[in-house]
Amino acid sequence: MGSQTVSSYLDTNIAIFLYSGDIARLTQRAKEHIESSDLLVSAMVMLELEMLHEKGTLLYTASQILADLNQRIGGSVCQLPMAIVMNSALRVKWTRDPGDRIIVANAIANNEAPLVTSDRWINEKYPNAIW
Repeated sequence: MGSQTVSSYLDTNIAIFLYSGDIARLTQRAKEHIESSDLLVSAMVMLELEMLHEKGTLLYTASQILADLNQRIGGSVCQLPMAIVMNSALRVKWTRDPGDRIIVANAIANNEAPLVTSDRWINEKYPNAIW
């Protein structure tokens, strides 16, 4: 019986670091976790990336960034139904930020999967946050 690869989620900031090749900003623990996991992003990360592109912060669209990450590291957008994610989001009471709430809820809805993030608040509040 072989070992199973863990599915882990990437927060928006981590997707940006990986896309831009800025891996020096990642902790050693985060790098090791990324290298040993099947990588997913919440659909909310896709929306946040697109919003950052629309306001000029990112040069490329969410679709371009996610396609590149898929090709380079195998990351993909999680396909869990939104109703399941929102049901988990109803239990995330420690943040008023809808993006953070949905991203964390997505990981929770997928068997409380790890979430790689540099966000201090998420790292403090979500037990399976990786940084």
